[in-house]
Amino acid sequence: MKAIKIKSALISVYHKDNLEPIIRTLHSNDVTIYSTGGTQSYIESLGIPVTAVEDLTSYPSILDGRVKTLHPGVFGGILARREKDHLDQLVNYNIPTIDLVIVDLYPFEDTLKVTSDQGEIIEKIDIGGVSLIRAAAKNFNDVVCVASKNEYPLFLDTYNEKHGQTELEDRKELARRAFKVTSHYDAKIFGWFNEGSDDIVFKESIHTHKSLRYGENPHQKAVFHGDFEAKFEKLTDKEVSYNNLVDIDAAVGLMNEFRDDKPTFAILKHTNACGVATRDTAVEAWKSALACDPVSAFGGILISNTTIDLETAKEINTLFYEVLIAPAFSNEVLELLSAKKQRTLLRLKDWHIRKKVFKSLLNGVIEQDRDYKTETATDLQCVTLKTPGEAEIEDLIYAIKCVKHLKSNGIALVKNGQLIGMGCGQTSRVDSLNHAISKAHSFGFDLTGAVMASEAFFPFPDCVEMAHKAGITAVSQPGGSVKDQDSISYCDSVGLSMVMTGTRHFLH
Repeated sequence: MKAIKIKSALISVYHKDNLEPIIRTLHSNDVTIYSTGGTQSYIESLGIPVTAVEDLTSYPSILDGRVKTLHPGVFGGILARREKDHLDQLVNYNIPTIDLVIVDLYPFEDTLKVTSDQGEIIEKIDIGGVSLIRAAAKNFNDVVCVASKNEYPLFLDTYNEKHGQTELEDRKELARRAFKVTSHYDAKIFGWFNEGSDDIVFKESIHTHKSLRYGENPHQKAVFHGDFEAKFEKLTDKEVSYNNLVDIDAAVGLMNEFRDDKPTFAILKHTNACGVATRDTAVEAWKSALACDPVSAFGGILISNTTIDLETAKEINTLFYEVLIAPAFSNEVLELLSAKKQRTLLRLKDWHIRKKVFKSLLNGVIEQDRDYKTETATDLQCVTLKTPGEAEIEDLIYAIKCVKHLKSNGIALVKNGQLIGMGCGQTSRVDSLNHAISKAHSFGFDLTGAVMASEAFFPFPDCVEMAHKAGITAVSQPGGSVKDQDSISYCDSVGLSMVMTGTRHFLH
């Protein structure tokens, strides 16, 4: 492999942490150092000789520092191939070769965290630094590029181990890391200009990833691409698994529907809610959610829209669960719940959910808008002679919120702000409804006066017939079947009220 001895270096960095060992090592190996501005002053303060970039370009730093290195006198020495034609041109224009470029970027991402001032943000969009990094990385065949302080240890270890030389494989690896830095940087800038759009979700995720123990099953490898810590504070030591992450995503999506309601609890298994309830207190909401299906709740994912207090925590502590998510936990609650190690406690930092949904399939990826539609009373068009009462309308809206997060064919049965029966993932809607009714009865619920929501239309009147016979008094569906009138006519014949929303909520 082609080994190159570093004879000259351009160093211009924003962050100077841990830079001193590199500078002293380069100086001890007689490397000529070029630099600018604050970095130049820093090197001089170490008593190390340094040549100002202005001496190469014959131009001072201008435009408040916006233009310092953008000059053939700098880029020529970086981009020149170490071949006779290019080297002859460098000699002709009195441009020295530059073998090493150590440059980082203005802290654009950090600036976004501390200010919304457009002027400050724009000034942290690096131009010269990105250009230098790209030039050096492009010419990795002849030039070493160090694009971040994170790469200082790798570079210094390699440099010392190989006595001031680098192999082609070393330079190519540093170039790979350099383009990772610039790609991430550009993604953040685009995200800001694009007002936080999710268009770059995958581009960003390349740069933040975490290996998981395994995937859905132990024989499958898995990696999470994304910044989990930006969304959650993990309060216990147990690591989240692939399946945990899938369920956590579903849990946050469901609870978003109830984020501003009275205390609400939801229990999920395999992304589907097996219990949801809203009550005046957190402990009442928990007990009611658990009552929906205490069997399926074992080993589930729990989520609340309110702080977990000690009374609620004591009740939860009697159940084995995988993950508990809430906006806040008191210290005494943490002490109690973290005593059992096979649990994950997550503090949800915000309720924001990405606007786009992605799924890999075949040889590509499909993208769609997230289903943000949440029905209100004004969306419910009554199509029967009997209209639902005020309490029924509230429960219908509650049921719609639940059913849109159940796998199709989804059915949700709700009574008094509590999911008392659900059916999902079946190949027929009749099967889902049978399952929902059976589950409700098995846990002692009386369906008299309950409501039903279906996430898609009824192609036949069989489901409304079953609902009426079970005691259900009001039904919601999107409508749109060529046989809608058959279902409407049946409801009118038995005094059942039905509303149509006009919105389907498939979830595959």
